[in-house]
Amino acid sequence: MCPECWRELAFVAAPVCRVCGFGLQAEGAGEGPDGDTCGACMVSPPRFDRACARAMLAYDDASRPIIIAYKRASRLEATPLLTRWLLAAGRDFLADADVIAPTPLHWRRLLGRRYHQSAELARRIAGSEDIPYAPDLLHRTRATRSQAGLSPAGRKRNLTGAFKLNERWRDRITGKRVLLIDDVFTTGATVERCSAVLKRGGARAVDVVAIARVERPRPV
Repeated sequence: MCPECWRELAFVAAPVCRVCGFGLQAEGAGEGPDGDTCGACMVSPPRFDRACARAMLAYDDASRPIIIAYKRASRLEATPLLTRWLLAAGRDFLADADVIAPTPLHWRRLLGRRYHQSAELARRIAGSEDIPYAPDLLHRTRATRSQAGLSPAGRKRNLTGAFKLNERWRDRITGKRVLLIDDVFTTGATVERCSAVLKRGGARAVDVVAIARVERPRPV
């Protein structure tokens, strides 16, 4: 990256919510009584167990073009840099991870893009840390509309019944900790649905690491 672009990037800094990774110094963070959990997660805990944001980018005008180009414009030369960011963001979780998997992409969207951006990153991370990689752990059972522009309630409705556990992985995740890799954490609707499916399938816990997150609290 050029120096000018690098200076524009905003990394989410500690302190952060220990559950969803929201920056507790941000306006309206709603820090909980225990000092390290945001108000939204105190009121309505998500299905996933942790989401790391300590070295994660804020999803804003500086980071958005990088991520959009990576996922939609075949700019795969960014993979090594994005992998390093994810490794830094997930450093506290990698030691505990038993399996690493990407959030799933529907096959029609995969045909259009020709690759799955989150799978590329998850594969690299799993290989670098010698952790089992499960590229097909979850299936997207239907082609949902884009989450962009939907309300929090609309995002949840859009994803209802959209994910299914690949049965060949059930025995290998039972009692295990799964680390999900995603590109952007917005409201958490996608990873919450994925986590619910994995926990029903026997996973002991689910952690989440993404490249960037929207800097606003999870909806309660």
